[in-house]
Amino acid sequence: MFEFDQYLGFLAFLTILTIGFWLFFVLLLFVIPYWVFGALKERIEEFIEERKK
Repeated sequence: MFEFDQYLGFLAFLTILTIGFWLFFVLLLFVIPYWVFGALKERIEEFIEERKK
Protein backbone atom coordinates (compact mmCIF):
# COMPACT_ATOMS: atom_id res chain seq x y z
CA MET A 1 0.00 0.00 0.00
CA PHE A 2 2.65 2.56 1.04
CA GLU A 3 6.35 2.48 0.34
CA PHE A 4 8.90 3.05 3.10
CA ASP A 5 10.08 6.23 1.33
CA GLN A 6 6.58 7.66 1.52
CA TYR A 7 6.47 6.87 5.22
CA LEU A 8 9.79 8.67 5.79
CA GLY A 9 8.57 11.64 3.76
CA PHE A 10 5.39 11.77 5.80
CA LEU A 11 7.39 11.66 9.04
CA ALA A 12 9.65 14.46 7.82
CA PHE A 13 6.60 16.53 6.84
CA LEU A 14 4.98 15.91 10.22
CA THR A 15 8.20 16.85 12.04
CA ILE A 16 8.59 20.12 10.13
CA LEU A 17 4.91 20.95 10.64
CA THR A 18 5.15 20.29 14.39
CA ILE A 19 8.34 22.33 14.79
CA GLY A 20 6.72 25.19 12.85
CA PHE A 21 3.60 25.04 14.99
CA TRP A 22 5.52 25.20 18.27
CA LEU A 23 7.80 27.95 16.98
CA PHE A 24 4.73 29.99 15.97
CA PHE A 25 3.11 29.25 19.34
CA VAL A 26 6.19 30.40 21.30
CA LEU A 27 6.57 33.52 19.15
CA LEU A 28 2.95 34.55 19.68
CA LEU A 29 2.84 33.79 23.39
CA PHE A 30 6.25 34.95 24.62
CA VAL A 31 8.54 36.73 22.15
CA ILE A 32 6.14 39.26 20.61
CA PRO A 33 4.46 40.34 23.90
CA TYR A 34 7.90 40.67 25.55
CA TRP A 35 9.06 42.84 22.64
CA VAL A 36 5.91 45.02 22.58
CA PHE A 37 5.68 45.58 26.35
CA GLY A 38 9.42 46.25 26.56
CA ALA A 39 9.11 48.90 23.85
CA LEU A 40 6.09 50.45 25.58
CA LYS A 41 7.89 50.52 28.94
CA GLU A 42 10.88 52.20 27.35
CA ARG A 43 8.64 54.77 25.61
CA ILE A 44 6.86 55.59 28.88
CA GLU A 45 10.18 55.98 30.73
CA GLU A 46 11.42 58.35 28.00
CA PHE A 47 8.16 60.33 28.21
CA ILE A 48 8.48 60.68 32.00
CA GLU A 49 12.14 61.69 31.64
CA GLU A 50 11.15 64.41 29.13
CA ARG A 51 8.44 65.81 31.41
CA LYS A 52 10.90 66.13 34.30
CA LYS A 53 13.18 68.42 32.28
